[in-house]
This record gives sequence, C-alpha cells and structure tokens, in this order.
Amino acid sequence: MTPPKNPHPVSPPIDGTDRAILEALTADGRMTNAALAARVGVAESTCANRVKALRESGVIAGISARVDPAAVGRPIQAVVRVHLASHNRAHVNELFDRLVAIPGALSVIHVAGDDDFVLLVAVPSPQRLRDMILEHITSHPAVTKTETQLVFEVRDGAGVLGPL
Repeated sequence: MTPPKNPHPVSPPIDGTDRAILEALTADGRMTNAALAARVGVAESTCANRVKALRESGVIAGISARVDPAAVGRPIQAVVRVHLASHNRAHVNELFDRLVAIPGALSVIHVAGDDDFVLLVAVPSPQRLRDMILEHITSHPAVTKTETQLVFEVRDGAGVLGPL
C-alpha cells in the first residue's frame, strides 16, 4: 500500500536570495522575471530557476489578484463564527466544502476551541448577510449556532517572511 502523499512536503531552507524573491513577489506578483532578477541582483536564468523551485516545493502556493470587496459591490465584511453539534468527519468535511462555496466567502478556517469554523465574508448589505447565514450556514443540520461580528477595518499583517 502506498503511503498518502504529504500535502505540505518539507521544503529545503530558503536562503537570502529566495527570501528576496519572495519579498519582491509578495509586493508585486506581476513583476517580470527580468525586473525580479534585477531587483534581487541575480541572473535572469538563476531567478527563473529559483522561482520554479519555490513553486515546485510549495513555498510559492500561488499568485493572485487582490480585489477590493467594496469596489465590486460588497462593502460590508463580517466574521462569522460557527458552532457544530456533531464533529463527525463526514459532517465537518461536507460543511467545509459548503462554506468555501458560499458567494462572498473570503476565507474559511476550521479551528479548534469554542468555535468550529470562522469565516470572513463580504456582502452588499446587512440583509444579504442575514440571508447568507440563514441559507448557507444555519440550514446545515450539524450547525447549532453562529455568532457574527461586523468588520470595521482590515489591515495586512507583517506576513510570514519577517523574523520570528
């Protein structure tokens, strides 16, 4: 029997060049390889190989556009905490899949503690927030309670590249 594949393979340690590449791509993921190589101070071929290795090892999980929710008609953000009655693996997995598919779900986190899931959502209005919770969350048979907090402001944290 083949052992299951580790979804988070152990990556080789990153050096200063890799860190500089990651910092540059974090600041501007659309940067060309030529611009990235110049910024980091390495040859373009070296830069391309380093980026490829970082992708293949899973260090770079993806590069995407950041969309301002308010600019696309979803100015209200909220944190929704979800409590479950059953922690049956099938219920948890099915609900997790259901929650990430909710239109307006920005992130869905399965957590330990008093809450079971924490969602960050963006909606057009308080009424749509209510409807989202009633239609997509509390209608699941394993959900016993939700708690909702309105978000006043979101700021990016320092990220994972800073010192520990």
